[in-house]
Amino acid sequence: SNSTRTEMFVHPLSNPGAAGICPEMLEVAEEASRAGDFNLAVEIYSSQLADLQQPDRGLCLRKADSLSRAGRISEALDSYCTAASLGKLRPEELQLLVETIARTLREKELGIHATVNGSNKSSSGEDGFQNSGECEDDEALDLFSCHLCKCLLHEPTTVECGHTFCKRCTDDDSVTNCVHCKQNLSRKEGLPNGRRINVVLSGLLDKLFATESKARKLWIEGEDSWKKQNLLDALEKYNGAVDLGKTLHLEMQNFSQRNLALLKLVLRMIIYCADDGEIRQTTAACGGRSVPAELLDSGDLECSLCMRLFYEPVATPCGHTFCLKCLERCLDHNPNCPLCKENLSEYLASRGYNKTLLMEEVLQRYLGDELAERKKIHEEEMKELSNLNQEVPIFVCTMAFPTIPCPLHVFEPRYRLMIRRSMETGTKQFGMCIADELKGFADYGCMLQVRDVKFFPDGRSVVDTIGVSRFKVLSHGQRDGYNTAKIEYLEDKKVEGEELTELLKLHDSVYDQANGWFTSLKDNMKSQILSHFGHLPSKDPDPQASPSGPAWSWWLLAVLPLENRAQLTILAMTSLKDRLIAIRRVLIFVTRKRPR
Repeated sequence: SNSTRTEMFVHPLSNPGAAGICPEMLEVAEEASRAGDFNLAVEIYSSQLADLQQPDRGLCLRKADSLSRAGRISEALDSYCTAASLGKLRPEELQLLVETIARTLREKELGIHATVNGSNKSSSGEDGFQNSGECEDDEALDLFSCHLCKCLLHEPTTVECGHTFCKRCTDDDSVTNCVHCKQNLSRKEGLPNGRRINVVLSGLLDKLFATESKARKLWIEGEDSWKKQNLLDALEKYNGAVDLGKTLHLEMQNFSQRNLALLKLVLRMIIYCADDGEIRQTTAACGGRSVPAELLDSGDLECSLCMRLFYEPVATPCGHTFCLKCLERCLDHNPNCPLCKENLSEYLASRGYNKTLLMEEVLQRYLGDELAERKKIHEEEMKELSNLNQEVPIFVCTMAFPTIPCPLHVFEPRYRLMIRRSMETGTKQFGMCIADELKGFADYGCMLQVRDVKFFPDGRSVVDTIGVSRFKVLSHGQRDGYNTAKIEYLEDKKVEGEELTELLKLHDSVYDQANGWFTSLKDNMKSQILSHFGHLPSKDPDPQASPSGPAWSWWLLAVLPLENRAQLTILAMTSLKDRLIAIRRVLIFVTRKRPR
C-alpha cells in the first residue's frame, strides 16, 4: 500500500482565490480520496477545472494523482501534461505516479488483481498501462507497424509466408507461427545465418520515418543496455529517444520489479528533457502514420535485375528483393543471390517464393499509377506469350507424335523458362521439333500438352507431356534464349465415296499387319515397348474422325525402328492414305529384315 505521506500529500493551488474555485467541493474530493473513491475525486476536480477561466496547475496535478490512483494511467499522463504546460514539473510532483506504476507492475508480475473502487480489474486491465501506449486492436495498427511489438518496424525481416516483422521480435523463441496467417516459421537452427534484414524495406522506413526510426533504434539500444544492467547507458539512450520526440511505445509491462529504480529515473528524465515544460508522451502510433508523398520515389522500389518497378516482389533469405519472374530466371542459371552471391539452393528447393506483402501494399497504396502501368506491361507480355499462332515456343529435342506421351527431363535454363511460361500463361503447350543443321530446327513438328511437372530441389524438372497436333513452321524466331516459330496447324484431307471405301480397306489391312508384327516380337522387346508406350491402340471405326488420323498409326510410328528424318516425312503428310502406304512399306521392310 502507499505510504501515508504520499496518500495525504495534496498539491497546493496556484491561485486559491480564483473565481470558480469552491473550497467545500475540494474538501469533499480529498475526503473521497481518503475513502478510496478516486473516480469521484476525479469528477470533482474536472468540474472545478471546467468552471475556471484559466486552468489551475495545482488542481491539474490533484486530478492527475487521482487518475493515477484509479489506475487510469493514460488519462493521468494527459493531466500531468497540462500541468507541465503551466510550469515545469518537479520530480517530487510525480512521486505518486511513479509509485502507482511500480505497484501495478509488481501486481502484474505476481498476477494479482487490484481492486479499484470496489470493482475487480486486472492490474493490466482496461485502464492500466497497456492503454497508455499500446494499440490493443491490431486493426488500428498501420502498415509500418510490427504486429508482434506493435511499434514501428525496426530492422524489418520478411518471413517465409511473406509477412514482415522486427528481426528482434522473430528472434524470440516463443514466436513459432506467423500472427497473420498462422504458418509455421522456421526454427533458428534451420536458419544457419539467422533471419536477415529486408534491405529495401529497411531503407524505405529510414527514409520515410527518419526521426521515428532513429528514436526507435535508440530506445531498443536502451532496452538492451537495461537488460545488461548498464543503467547509465540505458538512461542516455532513452533520453536520446525521448529527445527526438517521436511517438514511441514505452513498454512498461516488460519492466520487472528489480528495475523500478530505473523506471523512476526514466520518468524524471522525461520531465528534464521536456522543452518549455511540455512532456512528450510515449505512445504507440495507432491508426496510421502519414507517408510524406515527396519522399516516396518509385526508384526506391525498383528491381535491380530488370530496372523496373517491382512486380510481385519476393524477398530472398539473404534479405534482397526482386520481381518474382526476374529471380526465377536468375535461379535457372545459378543458385546464388544475384546481389550478394549467397547460395540459395535450399530456397530454390522449397520453391517458397511468397510475395512480400508489405511491399505489395506500399506499391498499391502509394505508387498505384506506376504499378498499374507496370501491370499493363506484364499483362501484354503474357498475352503475347499466350498467342500460340503468332509465336510458339519450340523445344528442339526429339520426334513427338499426336496422342503419344513424351516425357522430358528439363535442365537447360532456356527450357526451364519456357516450361514455366507455358504454365503461367495457362496454355500449357509448346512445340517439339528435331534439330536441323541449317535452320536450327525442322520445318514440321508436334504440339505437346503439359500434363504434369515435377521439380527437383536444384531447379531441374521432369515434364510429363502428350502429343496434341501437328504443325508446319512458317518462320523461325527466338525469344529470351529459346527458339520460337510462327506456325500453321496440319489436318488430314478427308475423302469420300469410293476413295473412302479404298481407305477403310487399306486401314484394316495395315492395322492387321501391324498387330502381326508386334505379336511376333521377342518378349524382351515387347515388354520394353509396352513399358514406354503401352499397348497398341484399338482400331478406329472411323479412321478420319481425328484431324490427325487414327491413334494406332502414331503409336506404330513411335515404336518402329525408323530414323528421325523418315519419321518426320510421314508426320508431315496430310493424306492418311499416303501415311498408311508409307507405314506398310516400313512394316514389310522390318518383317523381311528380321532373322528367321
